[in-house]
Formats: sequence, C-alpha cells, structure tokens
Amino acid sequence: TRYSSTQTIIALMATSDKAADATDGPDFTYEAQWCDKGYVIGVDEAGRGPWAGPVCAAAFWIRPDKRALIPSSLNDSKKISAKKRALIETDLRTQKDDGIHDFVSATASVAEIDTHGILQANFLAMGRAVEGLAQRLLKTDPLNLAATGQCQIAHIFIDGNLLPPLSYPASAIIKGDGRVLSIAAASIIAKQTRDAIMAELHKAYPFYGWDRNQGYGTRAHMQGLDHHGICEHHRTSFAPIKKRLS
Repeated sequence: TRYSSTQTIIALMATSDKAADATDGPDFTYEAQWCDKGYVIGVDEAGRGPWAGPVCAAAFWIRPDKRALIPSSLNDSKKISAKKRALIETDLRTQKDDGIHDFVSATASVAEIDTHGILQANFLAMGRAVEGLAQRLLKTDPLNLAATGQCQIAHIFIDGNLLPPLSYPASAIIKGDGRVLSIAAASIIAKQTRDAIMAELHKAYPFYGWDRNQGYGTRAHMQGLDHHGICEHHRTSFAPIKKRLS
C-alpha cells in the first residue's frame, strides 16, 4: 500500500495544539501513541541547501522501554554546536551497539539531485533509510512483537510538511526535529553522516573548504570555484553552479 500525502494535512491538524516553537525540546509523545501497534520510526535529512555533495537522510527507532537512556541534550541538530553534536553522535552509536535503539542512514547522489531535483532526491534518500531500517526491524524483531501479532511498522514520522512515497503509514511534522525524539535523533545522525562525507571529499578537493562549509555557498567556497572551477561533486542543477557553466 502507498500512503498519500493527505496524511500530512491530517498530522498537522492533529498536532496543532502543541507549541510551534517546541521550546521544551523533543519528547516521546508522538511515538508513544503508536508503540502498542508496532515499530515507530523518525526520519530527518541533511544537505538540501549546499552546492555540492549528496543529500543524506537517517531513519531512527527508539526502544520504548529504554527511551530514558537517550542523551538528555538531544535536540534539533541545527540548535546544537558541532562539538556537542559529535558527542551525542558518539553516544548514539554506542547505544545502538547496546540495543537501545537502531538507525540507518542513506544518501541520494549528486547525479540523482541533478536528474530528479533536490526534493525528489531527498525523498529517495529518506525512502532508502526508512526501508533499510524497517526491513531490519521486521527481520530481527528486537521487541519480539511477532508473539503479539504486532511485528509491523506502525508509523513513520517525517520532519517537514511533505511526505516521500512510503510503504508504511506516515505523518509529516513541521519542526519535528524539535518535537519528536526519534526525528531529533535522526537529525543528528543525518547531519553528522553528511558532514563526515564532505570532510572526506575535502581531502581530494581542499580548495573549496568543504571541511568547514560542508558544501554551502560560503565565501571560501566561491573563491575555490573562482580559482579551480567546478568538480564532479558540484550540483550543476543549482543556480550558482549552473551559472558558471553557461
């Protein structure tokens, strides 16, 4: 079954009572509504705006009875310093090995961004992350839900106001990375994974400053383009790069 984007509207209407700014940070309220029906996954992405590199998404599942062990400083990745994000990522990866949660990250390539557009490429990355995690949860069934007949993906929570095409029921939550605990965790993994990719690309292309700007259109990046031109990792469909090809 493919679930339509009309669920986005339903989700936004149903959650309108929660403060839009989510000043108290993310919690497990959204996931808790679905946990008795199966596995619940939060999804976020990183890298829609940069001029170079892939877009990255992460899908994150939190074991309900272990949610109190999730780092208390967890929040929307954009609200956390790079140093704190790195510490949280380390904690999350250690906890994954301990079975407290599970996650999968995935990317859509520069070629896919230029072919399909950034929105559809973002959907591709999200879909890959969701499917990778969903299939692992259904196969390993860490909560032994098969015994209760509930070994299924109960719900997917996506950050934003649009839904990618998915094989599971889903809701889009505006500012979800500051509201929904699993989305906030996914935002950290997506951001850190993409930053690591750009830092690795920087080794081969040091003149763009990708270890610091992650491919965004900073002055250092523009100066690198002025002196060295574009490379294979630049998104030629993005106006600033496309303009240099004309």
